[in-house]
Amino acid sequence: MSFLKSLYNRPGPFASVYADLTRTTEEAPKAPELRWRALREALHTEGAPEGTLRAIDETIRRELAEKRSEGLIVFAAGGEIAHITRLPDPPAAELARVSPLPHVLPLLAERGERFSYLLVSVDRRGGEITCVAPDGTRTTTHVEGDEDYPIRKVKAGDWNQSRFQRAAENTWKANAKKVGREVDVSAKQCGAELILLSGEPQARSTLMEEISDPLLERTVEAKDVDELLELKETERLMAIAERYEREFAHGERAVKGLSATVEAARRGQIETLLLPDDSPARVWVGPNPTEISAELGELHRMGVSDPVEERADTALIRAVAATDGDLALLHQPRIGAILRYSDNATRHQ
Repeated sequence: MSFLKSLYNRPGPFASVYADLTRTTEEAPKAPELRWRALREALHTEGAPEGTLRAIDETIRRELAEKRSEGLIVFAAGGEIAHITRLPDPPAAELARVSPLPHVLPLLAERGERFSYLLVSVDRRGGEITCVAPDGTRTTTHVEGDEDYPIRKVKAGDWNQSRFQRAAENTWKANAKKVGREVDVSAKQCGAELILLSGEPQARSTLMEEISDPLLERTVEAKDVDELLELKETERLMAIAERYEREFAHGERAVKGLSATVEAARRGQIETLLLPDDSPARVWVGPNPTEISAELGELHRMGVSDPVEERADTALIRAVAATDGDLALLHQPRIGAILRYSDNATRHQ
């Protein structure tokens, strides 16, 4: 969640907008503009400053004119746009809210479970390796094979057929070896948890023989990239849930419940925050990310002169992002966390 840090550097209140910009029918070309007017009115009713409303209004209208996205997420404060995320589809739900902190939970849900992976496209002459980082940044490396003759096998019956076939296979293997070495280097630099392989069937098969064994366990042929990424996301979330239950059952590095999780966040203990899809819980916060408590009096004792009430999930996300923790959105009823270190004092609810 490191990309959120700059967002939290500015003071609130924040206007958070999740806008559907789709144009579904020719009969209603102004439907997106009408939907935005309804969201704008909701922001006005909740007390959004006029300068902040103008900034969002200009951004939405420009986006509609340029038709750059089907959905837009905007956070604004102090008359300025603080963050924009463009979506290829409309957001799961439209939303307009004014609150002390930006309402980022739906954005994180839209982003899904993020991890680094490699996209590898290979042919008999070399390949292309793209590292996709958790924030979506892509870095591509082109690998040109050292051998380019012969590339193709000769047809059956051609003179000296077997010699040319062996030479072609040796060329493929030499080029695949070079690509395989680069895959190993790129996977290490990228921290890739998954390698998706596409390209010519024979070249893919040859490359699989050259990839190191540890990486081979994470390599799959990319017939449906989106489906494979979804499967990997599910696998990661299941692993997190299993680890959490194991740590909590053994009385080690895990806490359950709002009070214990808030206390761990205040201490900077949280390695992975576990949140339900939605929670009505509220907490008190100060201007600094780790100034968070379920009890108003506690913040006063900490020297926070003017605490404000905020959604617990929103406040916890800010605290965990500021201390370089991670987030997992699980289908569970309660808030919890996996901790960086054990402290039995924080385990009690």
